[in-house]
Amino acid sequence: MYGIFGQSDDMDQQIDETDRALVAALAENARTPVTDLARRLGLARTTVQARLDRLEARGAIAGYTLKRGPGLRPALRATVLISVEPRATPAVLSRLKSLSAVETVHTTSGRFDLIAQLSAETTEALDRTLDTIGEAKGVKASESLIHLSTKIDRGT
Repeated sequence: MYGIFGQSDDMDQQIDETDRALVAALAENARTPVTDLARRLGLARTTVQARLDRLEARGAIAGYTLKRGPGLRPALRATVLISVEPRATPAVLSRLKSLSAVETVHTTSGRFDLIAQLSAETTEALDRTLDTIGEAKGVKASESLIHLSTKIDRGT
């Protein structure tokens, strides 16, 4: 069984409400200084730093990232639903990994086997990537969904 941090329940049981509040504060703004986090949580700065170190060491916090603003985001984004021939998933994943426009790939249940998130600067570049995916050996079918506008983004 897995807990909210993607680790086993043993890990989840070792994470208390203070850890959860700390992670929630970092999810809002990962650049929040430790002193501000400490003030917000009513803890000593050294206590907050120790908790962060422990959460990082255990893998509950896997890293910190940059969220690009409108001026730095690729102009186009798309989701591609991919149906794969039996036993062809490793080859298809290898092909997807080689495409710079492919940001993430997830396995899924249902009629499609994989979901890929793509980004591109132009419609031509996006079209070329979609063609490359559709023509890849082992891909039975694909369906692409072009993102038009973002209505909710919780940064996850």
